[in-house]
Amino acid sequence: MPSLPTPGSDLRDRAEKLAALSAQYADRADKDRALSRTVTEEIVDAGFARHFVPTRWGGDAGHASDLLDAVSTVARGCTSAAWSASVIAGAGRMGAFLPEAGQEELWGAGADTTVVGALMPRGSATEVTGGWRVTGEWAFTSAVGFSDWALVCALVPQGDQRVPWFFALPRGDYQIADTWTSIGMRGTGSNTLLADNVFVPAHRGFARQDMIEGRAVGSDARCHTVPLRLISGLLFGAPALGAARAALRVRAEASPSGPSDEGLGAATSLARAAIAVDAARLLLERAARVADAPTATALELVRTPADCSYAVQQLVDVVERLLRDGGSSAQLEGHPLQRVWRDIHSLASHVALRFDPAGGAYGARLLDPLGGLGTP
Repeated sequence: MPSLPTPGSDLRDRAEKLAALSAQYADRADKDRALSRTVTEEIVDAGFARHFVPTRWGGDAGHASDLLDAVSTVARGCTSAAWSASVIAGAGRMGAFLPEAGQEELWGAGADTTVVGALMPRGSATEVTGGWRVTGEWAFTSAVGFSDWALVCALVPQGDQRVPWFFALPRGDYQIADTWTSIGMRGTGSNTLLADNVFVPAHRGFARQDMIEGRAVGSDARCHTVPLRLISGLLFGAPALGAARAALRVRAEASPSGPSDEGLGAATSLARAAIAVDAARLLLERAARVADAPTATALELVRTPADCSYAVQQLVDVVERLLRDGGSSAQLEGHPLQRVWRDIHSLASHVALRFDPAGGAYGARLLDPLGGLGTP
């Protein structure tokens, strides 16, 4: 009897094909500072845009574990393609916090609508009759070049304070400034999104705190009720896992084999690197299981961000050592190892992957006599 497909198996199969395709275009993406249309179309066709979209709109309401597996698979071919796939999946999840009418407008054309997120509150919103007027500039908006919609964060007046809200803008309501000149992750095309006094109806806005706490509208799927801190590190950390695997493969193919001292040294170096990558993978997989579980403990809420940032830190160290071991040739323009080295250093600088704030919160919990080390 043939075995039934497991959840996420179709996404994994498509991710394998996307990895092979994006590898062919990786050098071009690095030079062009954007992914080719062939790759962006395949990202959408593979199902990343719909992965976290509610099922009632035709989406998959998928699992964090499946996304981790698929994104890290794509990153073995191109880190920028994997990052773009992951962030549009995450932005699609954000749409579930819009009011019902906003969700209907967002996904009225189908669940494969490509949404990007501008997560920092770099805009302002003024309440007007029927909605808001939004203005702002959001730098580092990954994948914006092939987006259909954007969810931008802006500050709105609330009493004597200003609080962050998200607003959904269709592609015709924002412009893109060519500002992405980063040393790494160049193919993500993370340019600046611009909006100037755009009218946003009330049904296309929601408080950022609703997303942080998992107060979705019309869905009780775990991917929509999970607190943001349990999933954001995975979204940004998954490409690092695949990138480190790609570096391992490149280094292994270039290393000498046989009984010589040089061959033994290369083998030992690769063994250490492979074990470190596997250890990081186990941390990320545990984080994904926590995100997919129906509930999370107070300890897991602070441990998961620390696990993800620590794992990425280890992956950066692996690629750093592999590049040094590769000698001068590995640092030449066009060599895949130096591109991976640049990519992984760039992505590790993301605020969601910084260990000190995450590790500090986790360590403080461990020191709490009421809920620290005694909790599994």
